[in-house]
Amino acid sequence: MVLENKLGITTSAELAIAEEKISKKKALELFELNLLDDMEAGTFETLSKIHKYLFDEIYAFAGEIRSVNIAKGNFRFAPLMYLKPALENIDKMPQKTFDEIIAKYVEMNIAHPFREGNGRSMRIWLDLILKKELKLVVDWSNVDKEDYLLAMERSPIKDTEIKVLLQNALTEKINDRDVYMKGIDASYNYEGYNTCKTNDL
Repeated sequence: MVLENKLGITTSAELAIAEEKISKKKALELFELNLLDDMEAGTFETLSKIHKYLFDEIYAFAGEIRSVNIAKGNFRFAPLMYLKPALENIDKMPQKTFDEIIAKYVEMNIAHPFREGNGRSMRIWLDLILKKELKLVVDWSNVDKEDYLLAMERSPIKDTEIKVLLQNALTEKINDRDVYMKGIDASYNYEGYNTCKTNDL
């Protein structure tokens, strides 16, 4: 089942390669053009803008709240009927401390507001909150893929694991291009996208 796309691609493998290349290039632009600087940290509106910027050339639904229920493995993300109220509640969550910011990130992950591209958009969104509130970002290249996926899977029940994992990877290099680019590559690799490096775009 291939997601309907603006590129007219009909095979999953081809779409994955095109999506990775195009959206990684857009992720790089977000950093190089300082587009994130003017966005309000921690709101769904900002997450929606990030998602739209990354995926607008590929999907008509970029930046739009999903219209279907979705699941990953045995985990069902927020049902459609509760999605909008959930996003409104997340907007109101505090984000002054590291623990509060990660709690907010976990809730947004449970909401999973988009049809596709949630994790990749959300990690940029999380770093924006950490950067504006604490002058820190996650160096994602120091976060092991399996550890991260397991911790996120368990986070709706207990978020201690993901907090420890991300806390250990925090860096003060908040404007470092190399940290950002390696982070994008790591973030995409969590989702199985690893055919090109941000550096080569």
